[in-house]
Amino acid sequence: MLFTTDLANIRSILYDKYEIYQKGSDFKVIFDVFGDGIFNAEGHSWRNQRRHAQVLLNYHQFRNYSTKTSKEKIENGLIIIMDHVANNGHVVDMQDVFQRLSFDKTCMFVTGYDPMSLSPEFPEVPFSKAMDAVEQIIFTRHVVPQSLWKLLRCLSIGFERKMMEAQETLNDVQYTYISRKRVELRIKGVKYSHENKDEAGGDLLTLYLTKEDKLLDLKNDDKFAKDIVLNHMLAARDMTSSALTWFLWLVITHPKVEAKIREELKAITPPDEAPKTRLFSDEELSNLSYLHAALSEALRLYPPVPFQHKEASEADILPTGHHVRPKLRVMVPMYAMARMVHVWGKDCWEFKPERWIGKDGSIKHVPPHKFLSFNAGPRTYLGKNVAYSQLKLVVAALIYNYSFQLVEGHLATPTLSMILYMKHGLKVRVRNR
Repeated sequence: MLFTTDLANIRSILYDKYEIYQKGSDFKVIFDVFGDGIFNAEGHSWRNQRRHAQVLLNYHQFRNYSTKTSKEKIENGLIIIMDHVANNGHVVDMQDVFQRLSFDKTCMFVTGYDPMSLSPEFPEVPFSKAMDAVEQIIFTRHVVPQSLWKLLRCLSIGFERKMMEAQETLNDVQYTYISRKRVELRIKGVKYSHENKDEAGGDLLTLYLTKEDKLLDLKNDDKFAKDIVLNHMLAARDMTSSALTWFLWLVITHPKVEAKIREELKAITPPDEAPKTRLFSDEELSNLSYLHAALSEALRLYPPVPFQHKEASEADILPTGHHVRPKLRVMVPMYAMARMVHVWGKDCWEFKPERWIGKDGSIKHVPPHKFLSFNAGPRTYLGKNVAYSQLKLVVAALIYNYSFQLVEGHLATPTLSMILYMKHGLKVRVRNR
């Protein structure tokens, strides 16, 4: 492998010579659980799926449905949980809460169904446990020789047996959703068109299964639908819950930042609503520079996906002079990049939202190849603005309405996984404001 945090190298890899640095032959083998979805796709398949994702994100009813489900889940799930915990003086693992919130929201706007995992009873969620296991094993596959883990898979022992069991759980859940959706659409006789868009519904699975645009040239079978669902679940459930967990921990441990965010929220709250529990709208939060800066700073320090993996298809020489041979795996460690003085300056270890704010109070432009939480180049994450919007809705509701205190002795240690979670969760006490 070749590891690099040099910005000129990263720009060359992700932009200038993008066609040379693809995911490579080993990538789909390591990430086999994600099938033929956009996470693994390259070439013609990737371009088609990206166009398809762009079309869906531009559908008015999909955007409306996504916003509506988020607000409903915050009001009827997250707030109820927070009030319950605060009133009873319980310790709660906010990482678990965020995973449940993100899982329910993602299921709702991907499949149209609410699994109701975010409730005071905290029911067991087999899908989430399976997904966590998959992500940890994929990380292990990066550091263990391929011949060894493939042998373990053939013998169905060790962590590869755990991978098989987790994959079976994921498949069962997804195929159940897809089967239910096909039956539901068959009974309704729904076929999406611009004339009946309200009837067709706004969830991604409905739009995918009823699409009429043959130009996108995507398969319409249950296996491919399952791959699409899982890829979107990874992007929305895991990355969102990881970002929320680290953000809340950083805010709790930096009370001055918390106070500034709360003041910004108070400034847009009408006086007659100040004493009440309040939820905010997208429009209200869209111009809050300090909130946006604090989220960006948390994503810089704790990127949900802490590394990128590319493979050279032909020989190349990087701007630093390093020679890259064909098939060499090139790794970009974003977690390490955030702590490099040559990238972010001498204060790179600090949680400092001010680094994102210009002299005029607006958000500074930072090149995507420097701030890689949403990728860069042709593979830039299409849902970046939606992701920021979803994060802001949650953190504004929490910071405005509640105060949080870490349990004494809590250690915020990253877990070894393809998603940057906390090894011991985020244990806190909650108080109503």
